[in-house]
Amino acid sequence: MKDTLRVAGVYIGAIIGAGYASGQEVLQFFTSSGWIGTLGAIITMILYPLLGYYLIVLGDKLKANSHRRALYHITGRYIGPIIDILIVFFLFGVAVVMVAGAGSLVSQQFGLPPIVGNITLTVLVMLVMTLGLNRIVTVISWITPFAFLLIIIIAIYSLFISSTDVSTLESVAREQLSASPHWLLSALLHVSFNIVIAFGIMMMIGANEKDKKAAKRGAILGGVILGLIALIINLAVYANIDVLQYAEMPMLLLADQFHPLLGALMGLALFGMILSTAVPCLYTVGARFIQADTRNFKIGAVILSVAAFSLSFVGFTQLVNTVYPLQGYVGFVLLAGLLVNVFRTKGQADNMLH
Repeated sequence: MKDTLRVAGVYIGAIIGAGYASGQEVLQFFTSSGWIGTLGAIITMILYPLLGYYLIVLGDKLKANSHRRALYHITGRYIGPIIDILIVFFLFGVAVVMVAGAGSLVSQQFGLPPIVGNITLTVLVMLVMTLGLNRIVTVISWITPFAFLLIIIIAIYSLFISSTDVSTLESVAREQLSASPHWLLSALLHVSFNIVIAFGIMMMIGANEKDKKAAKRGAILGGVILGLIALIINLAVYANIDVLQYAEMPMLLLADQFHPLLGALMGLALFGMILSTAVPCLYTVGARFIQADTRNFKIGAVILSVAAFSLSFVGFTQLVNTVYPLQGYVGFVLLAGLLVNVFRTKGQADNMLH
């Protein structure tokens, strides 16, 4: 059970970074579609467990210690190199979004200059990346349960305080910055770009985790919880969209309205989740070019962290709206490759039986 929860925590932690848990990402991918965006969130509760499970299975089968080998296996030797470079580029882009999110967080919650958050996160990413994969998994899994509990409390509270009529909420929601023009496309993009983020670390867990059954259960549990969090945050943000429409971190504003202490705790939890997403992204990028957990890898981790910091001043909301949907479209190629691989593997198994 312990290993199951640990893997679930990593799956959730790798994905639920600054955009997701703050509510900004959910607002753009679900809430901006109006009430029907709720259906999109429900769809993710099906897709995340299925994809997480299959990544563990495939990682075990290929013994993948970096995402490159698995990616070439899935997408082929001609498309693979192109998708490989694009994924590396966008994973680095997500890390940049996380650093920007840290700046927005300390500015909104603690009234500090954004650069304080940017620098703090950058230094922490450098430190955590030098610990090695096993310790990274442990650090990430600690943060997730605490953050999930706070999100549940804040969401329930926000549903009770909402007093705006549905027609007004619907009108304001549809005026918000949106990831795509259609609710279903937005939901699929959400799953697609997040699977790109989790792809590398889930494949490596599949390859390295000794208890394979626990790893599979963890992927399923983590996937269900990811979808549930999207649904809960979407309901909370939608019910209060008239108040939250200009907030970079809507869930943080709701926490502050509940109680300043809860706001401070949510701020700390969000910072932890930002860290839990930035680290796997940069770890996967680094492991693509340098043997993981070596001296050169640690030097590379420092260089990558400084580079992400230097590009993080564009603005959190705009980065989410630009980087995430583009990564989602690239992720569609990866998902198509996974689907083809499922049928190819099934066909091979059927041939063996006959």
